[in-house]
Amino acid sequence: MYDEPTAAVRYKEIMGLARKAAEDLRDWERKRIVELESKIAEADRRLDAAAEQETAVQERALRWWRMACDNVDRLSWLEPGEQPSPINSARGDQVDHYVDGLRSAYRNLTEAVANLGWRARR
Repeated sequence: MYDEPTAAVRYKEIMGLARKAAEDLRDWERKRIVELESKIAEADRRLDAAAEQETAVQERALRWWRMACDNVDRLSWLEPGEQPSPINSARGDQVDHYVDGLRSAYRNLTEAVANLGWRARR
């Protein structure tokens, strides 16, 4: 007799391996679904936080713009330009740098208006 398995036995082995592979694939897909849903939820949280931060910075910049306009309004010979609009190329990781720049520019404007003296004002 032959030591090799018969075709039926070999078929059963192949089918068993195919079932096992299909079960392993389903298990991996289930785990991957949970992992991806978790990543999506985290990305949604980060997106919401970034949107809130963007809104807060825009409101802050608008407040500084209004205060700058109030300072400039005291000068008869200077008109404020258009209100600045958000820039789409701004980087979220640089927000502190941008805010510091706004704060510094506002401070410089305030000091410059104050240093002009009463003659330059209305």
